[in-house]
Amino acid sequence: MSTESLEKLLAKGMDNALLRFGLGKGYLDAGEFARAAEHLQRCVEFDPKYSAAWKLLGKAQLEQGDSRAAEQAWQQGIAAAQGHGDKQAEKEMTVFIKRLQRQAPSS
Repeated sequence: MSTESLEKLLAKGMDNALLRFGLGKGYLDAGEFARAAEHLQRCVEFDPKYSAAWKLLGKAQLEQGDSRAAEQAWQQGIAAAQGHGDKQAEKEMTVFIKRLQRQAPSS
């Protein structure tokens, strides 16, 4: 479903984690990182255990140049993934954080 179709559903008052995730992923794929982050943030507010949303939220924030927010999102995503046994998402976000920490200039 296109972001345009999803936006129409949102405008009609349908608002939930899955809709926000779809919008966030669509905007992320389209390179609209600020809009993606906005929808993914709402998604995790609806469902803090949605580890895939935390993962994409971190990516959207990183693409906007906010590595600190990205790392925080991934940390929360790891906790969410551990909470329901999502080993793959946990592993991916752990790798993202390690990569981010390697790139950070040492102080």
